[in-house]
Amino acid sequence: MAISSITDAIAAYTNAAKAAQGEGTPVADSAGGSDFASMLKDGAKAAIDAGKKSEEMSQQAIAGKADVRDVVAAVNNAELTLQTVVAVRDKVISAYNDIIRMPI
Repeated sequence: MAISSITDAIAAYTNAAKAAQGEGTPVADSAGGSDFASMLKDGAKAAIDAGKKSEEMSQQAIAGKADVRDVVAAVNNAELTLQTVVAVRDKVISAYNDIIRMPI
């Protein structure tokens, strides 16, 4: 699952980069949508899934059923995903504020 979410993230960044540069058609992600709303929806879904997996791995570690390396990897993945979500949120808010400040 981690590989598919990384692939989705790479496709999303590729789409955003191509859209920003005005190059050709964007690369379609694995969910089939290539618009901004579906990219955000897929990103939010991946972030939620990473958090859930991290919690499940932590619970398994407490029960003594999971390897510490797997737990650390899952928590690290969830943290990285959260940092990405926060960065995207900050950029969206910044863009919104720039639009609000534009003279009409």
